[in-house]
Amino acid sequence: MAATNATEKESTSKNINFLAFGDGGYHVDYPKIKHIKYPKNKEEFIEAEKADWVEDYRPMSEFDHAPIYVYPNTDIATEQGGAQAVGLAMTEVCRVKPCEFALQLGDNIYPDGAGADDGKDDQKRMDDLILAPVKPLLAENPDLMIYSALGNHDWKSSRHGVALQTQWMKEQKNFTLGDQGYYKYTIGEPDNDVEFFVLDTNMLLSGQVFHEVPLNKDGSEGDLAQALNDGRAELEQPEAHELPITDEDEKQLAWLADGLENSTAKWKIVYGHHILWSIGGTKYSEGHVLRELLLPSLCEYADAYVAGHEHDLELLSDDCSLYSKNTAANNKPVLPLIISGAAAKMRGKHTPFAEQQAKRYPQYTLHWSQSFTWGFAHVELDNEADKLNVEFYTTPRDGSGKANLAAEFSFDKRIK
Repeated sequence: MAATNATEKESTSKNINFLAFGDGGYHVDYPKIKHIKYPKNKEEFIEAEKADWVEDYRPMSEFDHAPIYVYPNTDIATEQGGAQAVGLAMTEVCRVKPCEFALQLGDNIYPDGAGADDGKDDQKRMDDLILAPVKPLLAENPDLMIYSALGNHDWKSSRHGVALQTQWMKEQKNFTLGDQGYYKYTIGEPDNDVEFFVLDTNMLLSGQVFHEVPLNKDGSEGDLAQALNDGRAELEQPEAHELPITDEDEKQLAWLADGLENSTAKWKIVYGHHILWSIGGTKYSEGHVLRELLLPSLCEYADAYVAGHEHDLELLSDDCSLYSKNTAANNKPVLPLIISGAAAKMRGKHTPFAEQQAKRYPQYTLHWSQSFTWGFAHVELDNEADKLNVEFYTTPRDGSGKANLAAEFSFDKRIK
């Protein structure tokens, strides 16, 4: 990271600055069961990654993989996690830039949330996966609060597992997670404040019926009717414990719509685990569902949406032309969509899919992305210029925790 004058952090500006990081709950000490039950050595692991890559019609010239970890005294391989490195990199950035609080974007515990049937102690699991990576950050910023969302992996085991994580966060000085899984909070002074709406997007998706449809060879989305006819469409079936109880998904949507419409905060930002758009090439069916559920409210009242889920860094936008209630709304600036899901795992992009998305959806724009990396975002709400400024940082694969500024962008405030 380029040297920055330390006085920048000491500014008395009314601007609001925060971190956004997601999918940080991965560590090799908590592997997927299949990696131990059906072990692969390093060469086999990489070959399996290549096979998946080709199966998804991704260009072989773009293939890469995460650093490989081999368990001591074995030849069993898995991918190396970057949570500790990202924690160190965030600490470095926050030495020279204001970091008032942080958004944690879900999948805080891999692979199966708390309460997983793996014989491991849940208190230690949460200390290891959620707290340990950010200890350096909190040591230097002891009052920094991390406002967490739930992801699909946090929901994997049971509702009891979700409750265990919620209770653990209640007992931590630096973490917040609402009892319902969705909640809101406001930061800043009146007229220069921001209200955040934290979603449980896994709950929203589990209440919907939809299919995963494979991509065509050119990266375009497959036709649902054809995929159903030839048996390639896969019905998304949540576990029984994930299904909404007493219409809690519909209540969450109503809560969001009402909260955004009636918020008196200057800025209104929504975040949750799952993406609305992305170029990873595997999450687009979920994106279709969530766009229909969320964009009517976001386009009308929100200044940005922040997500994880894709294990990369992306910046996209939607011009909201499909969701504007009136002609005047069409003149609003685009809705920024920030994806910061690279806090521990790595994933590649799907270039042909991205190209097809751009052709098919004129309302969508990909501004920037970086795949096969570890990293996070730093966001500034500029109350003087009415701009949302976002910086993306990456950190090297060597685990050193050095912070490298990868990209920076600025968006006009949408809601006046």
